[in-house]
Amino acid sequence: MNIPENLRYTKEHEWIKVENDSAIVGISDYAQNELGDIVFVELPKTGDAVESMKPFGSIEAVKSVSDIFAPVSGVIIEVNQELESSPQLINQDPYGKGWIVKLKISNLQELDQLLSPGDYQSLVS
Repeated sequence: MNIPENLRYTKEHEWIKVENDSAIVGISDYAQNELGDIVFVELPKTGDAVESMKPFGSIEAVKSVSDIFAPVSGVIIEVNQELESSPQLINQDPYGKGWIVKLKISNLQELDQLLSPGDYQSLVS
């Protein structure tokens, strides 16, 4: 299981990579593995406001559907349009081509509530 050291994580298995006051969000390698073959991703729209730990989309796998939770509050500035035609990118490259959204963070203090890589490792072990 791959848990990159340069990311923060949620207990619901999202990851976030912070770049100044914006961030890239996806689901962890553990989550994509647990879901199995991903067949559809419901994405938000650019400009949508998201709230920390509230769902903003969903991922449909062959056997289940799971909500995608916002690690922090903010506004969607970009969505990964490739996922509409190739949702399996999340299975193939969850920390790269399988990213889900980019957002402008509205409350940087919410980052303090996220899990470190070590804490996330403990959660999924």
